[in-house]
Amino acid sequence: MLKQQTLPAFLTSIIMAEQKTKNQMSIELSEEVAEGIYSNLAIITHSHSEFIIDYAKLMPGVQKAKVKSRIILTPEHAKRLFKALADNLKKYESVYGPIKDAPAHENIPFNLGGPTAEA
Repeated sequence: MLKQQTLPAFLTSIIMAEQKTKNQMSIELSEEVAEGIYSNLAIITHSHSEFIIDYAKLMPGVQKAKVKSRIILTPEHAKRLFKALADNLKKYESVYGPIKDAPAHENIPFNLGGPTAEA
């Protein structure tokens, strides 16, 4: 029977840091994308193979919302996004307190010809 050896704490920390570095990726963010796009409405639809999130801007007194960006995700990526967003909301609320639910807009159609969507 082999005896398991334990590494000194500092060496374990170094190995863990190296593993984290190997798992990191570099992400490029152009100036144009970094500016972001304002959205106060998300329309989510899906098929068996993808989720589509249309981000729109709805202005007071205007009956037409203009889609500013569309993101298409696989179901697996949509689930990872859901979990990451839930985790970030939990962290946010632990620092800043609970976020109040906004009242639902009765004028916004959530079914635009596809499956029933939620925002």
